[in-house]
Amino acid sequence: MILVDFNQIAIGSVMVALNRGEELSETLVRHLILNGLRYYRSRFHEKYGELVICCDSKHYWRRDYFPNYKINRKKERETTGHDWDVIFNCLNNIRDELKEVFPYKVLEVYGAEADDIIATLVKLIKTTDKHLILSSDKDFIQLHHKNVDQFSPVAKKMINGKDPQDYLKEHILKGDRSDGIPNILSPDDTFTSEKRQKPMRKAAISNIMEALDKFEPTEVYQLAKCPKDTWIRNWQRNETLIDLEKIPTDIESEISKEYNRVEVGNRANLLTYFIENKLTKLIDSIGDF
Repeated sequence: MILVDFNQIAIGSVMVALNRGEELSETLVRHLILNGLRYYRSRFHEKYGELVICCDSKHYWRRDYFPNYKINRKKERETTGHDWDVIFNCLNNIRDELKEVFPYKVLEVYGAEADDIIATLVKLIKTTDKHLILSSDKDFIQLHHKNVDQFSPVAKKMINGKDPQDYLKEHILKGDRSDGIPNILSPDDTFTSEKRQKPMRKAAISNIMEALDKFEPTEVYQLAKCPKDTWIRNWQRNETLIDLEKIPTDIESEISKEYNRVEVGNRANLLTYFIENKLTKLIDSIGDF
């Protein structure tokens, strides 16, 4: 399968247009997204199989668990000066069109992010064939096992080279500022109250990871200069938010049900759809979809 992180691909297409100074319209965004999907399917279909479009729900289970999760995303978007309500409405319309017309499974599950859908499908669909994750998000490095590859549309190359387990442990230790997750030494409200994170130097992280590998918890607390209770609590916080093995079982179950339930669109309707939406430049490439 080619597992598409839809929101990231779609927003990336929008930002390309905005950075070129183009006037944003739903027609332009539709063309950019569809042309991107056409290109990726054409390039990777033979090796990895069919596209599965994985979408974020409006509601995240991680926000229920940790209210500060991605809490600053909206504030950061507002500083760009773009009308994100219009942009997201446009993306939602295109997502619905993909469901209705295109010959791909389009998955959206209440409470789940695209990350959850992708991780669950990689785990549940046992196959000797390879999966390709289409996303620039390095969170997926933890899934880089022998049958999982990842292509970054931003860097335009495969993402590889790191041990998945080492990457995951380091990620849990360091947290993720873009998602509002503090490092292991810092309190929950670090980013919402504009506090500074407690520093974690590269050498210290390396020593802590070595102690973790040796299962030496006392040494870990000493190296981190962190009380045991604080360490355990913050490790559990970050592990739950970052480790894709920690997706709640009810969410995984709903993803599996949705994958088996959802139907693909009718390819026979593509030509009419392209004509009605003024996608004349894509008609010659209709076979690539």
